[in-house]
Amino acid sequence: MFMCPLCNGLGNFAVNCPVCGEGTEDRGRVMDYYDDYSPYMEIDHLKRNDGYGTTLSNHECPHILFCASCQHEFVSLIKEQENNII
Repeated sequence: MFMCPLCNGLGNFAVNCPVCGEGTEDRGRVMDYYDDYSPYMEIDHLKRNDGYGTTLSNHECPHILFCASCQHEFVSLIKEQENNII
């Protein structure tokens, strides 16, 4: 099973803004903005219809990131980590 380190608060995470180079803040998974029920739906099912062709096969989690300095918002594909806990 794979899990997103950003969604699960595993370690520190930093992505710099591609426009101004400042730090960004996470605004959550792209799929959580689809409708009122999407945060509660099966993640792999949502990945089949998220518009990013590699998220399911490459174990990526699309997050919306926001730069407070220049107001730029963009999507970053976060690499998921394998969870070996049984």
